[in-house]
Amino acid sequence: MDKLTVIVTTYNKPEYLSKVLLGFTIQSNPNFEIVIADDGSKADTKEVVEWYRANTELDIEHVWQEDQGFRKCAILNKAIVTAKSDYLLFTDDDCVPRNDFIEVHLQNATPGYFLSGGYFKLNKTVTSKVTEESIRNQDIFRKEWLMEKGQERNFKLNKLRGDGLITGMLNRITPTKATWNGHNVSGFKADIIQVNGYNEDMAYGGLDRELGERLINMGIKGKQIRYKAICVHLDHSRPYKTKKLVHNNRSIRDAVKKDGITFTPSGIDKYL
Repeated sequence: MDKLTVIVTTYNKPEYLSKVLLGFTIQSNPNFEIVIADDGSKADTKEVVEWYRANTELDIEHVWQEDQGFRKCAILNKAIVTAKSDYLLFTDDDCVPRNDFIEVHLQNATPGYFLSGGYFKLNKTVTSKVTEESIRNQDIFRKEWLMEKGQERNFKLNKLRGDGLITGMLNRITPTKATWNGHNVSGFKADIIQVNGYNEDMAYGGLDRELGERLINMGIKGKQIRYKAICVHLDHSRPYKTKKLVHNNRSIRDAVKKDGITFTPSGIDKYL
């Protein structure tokens, strides 16, 4: 692939979104556009987007919908329609990309596959110490800096390697399946449209995985790049997560697996 569209979901986290967009201003491969998939944020989010439009080289589209509760799947479908590229990379407003994030996804894009990445989760203490300078000089991706600022030492720090033979081995041996993870995943727009995009009957809890499960049912395989495509996740609460919503989503996913469903009737076709 020579170019992609990054789709960044957001909802009322302008400070975090600004850090994420800063990460995209220093990418080693500049061949991408950004579509902000905004599920009803207030004006301060628009101000952040407009600042980056005016003051950086980023090519940004801002797709916004009215706040009527958690409607992430709807705004994602609208963003997919807006995307100009044939290849799409999905991430969130709390995931700051390393400077080779775009390059890794472009280099590994393969017909018949989607690319499944992960993230390294910063704790609350370290999140509060992430500055513009620490993003620009890539300190937030260095184990020593993170531990100095209060991050726990554990095996997950290996996610920050991102290159070399050990990284390849970790991607092969990880017990984590290659799933469609909304914070770090990429695939071909045509494949996503063929399964009718995101299922708008789903609220928080597994909505990304469900799309990936339909892709797999259609014959698209997941390729693991968990230790190659690196981003760090900024800590925050999730007040929109409820047991009822998670249970509803679980039943939809169970049916997708049991019946081999590939197409959702409540999807992207209404916007095409």
